[in-house]
Amino acid sequence: MFDGKKVLVAGGAGFLGTNLIKRLLDTSAYVRATLHQSKPQIESQKIEWLHTDLTVQSDCAKACEGMDILIICAAYTAGALVIEKQPLALLTPNLVLNAHLLEAAHAAGVKKVIFVSSNTVYPVSDLPMKETDHTGEYFHKYHTVASMKYFSEEICRMYAEKIANPMQVVVIRPGNMYGPYDDFDWETSHVLPAFIRRVVEKHNPMSVWGDGKDIKDLIYVDDVVDGIFAALDSEKMFDIYNIASGQGYCLRDLLATLLQLEGLEDTQVSYDESKPTMIPKRLINVDKAKEKLNFDAKTPITKGLKETIEWYKSQL
Repeated sequence: MFDGKKVLVAGGAGFLGTNLIKRLLDTSAYVRATLHQSKPQIESQKIEWLHTDLTVQSDCAKACEGMDILIICAAYTAGALVIEKQPLALLTPNLVLNAHLLEAAHAAGVKKVIFVSSNTVYPVSDLPMKETDHTGEYFHKYHTVASMKYFSEEICRMYAEKIANPMQVVVIRPGNMYGPYDDFDWETSHVLPAFIRRVVEKHNPMSVWGDGKDIKDLIYVDDVVDGIFAALDSEKMFDIYNIASGQGYCLRDLLATLLQLEGLEDTQVSYDESKPTMIPKRLINVDKAKEKLNFDAKTPITKGLKETIEWYKSQL
């Protein structure tokens, strides 16, 4: 797949970008990756790092020049508190970034683009969401982020289907990713890395935002990389795939598993329902990716959590 190919990873210092690059280094691909405000989390002479501001068109053009494949992992992200209090903070910069990157890729003759979207584009439902289940109705706290992601998907479709000289684009909608190189900062982390940090730091009593009854589809980041590689094999000019575990996990159960893994079953846990929380239930249907891409998330949740804990401890 990668013989003689030049691959650009936009957002190479981020969580998914870092894990993706680690895997690409085991292939014959030439790897270029962009950085903005963050430093690289891995070092290798095989990576060409570019310091760029991807909201600037000329920087996007420089990054895409000579590339065969573009994988868009770059994004302005935030935790529940920012999404609730400042939802517009993620709107304009992400739309501009995505539009500029796609324009630059098309102008540079990039052959294939993978756009990493989000499962926030689905409506509130107790059913596992299929790729066709987008309705334009979103969980109210996700409205801005979900609208931005879905319109970015539509820009991808424009370049793949609505112009005379199209560019192949595949959209993936991951489950809630976790694993090594995640963000464990209190201000910006998502719920699972926050749990892991509290457990490793042995908080007792342990305070948890919300009632802990939320259900999420969690997928180990290595499995998402598998899904991206599988999507690169897709021959359709445009398509969308859920890359998820297909399993629902209750946050209370996950916390209990983490405490058990660390031998802290006697920890007192208190749930603070005054704190911001997100969608109470998100299930994702992965039948299409299994059928069309032969994709299946292989990492059991306990194994993935244990490996993430061990990686986090190694960084302390």
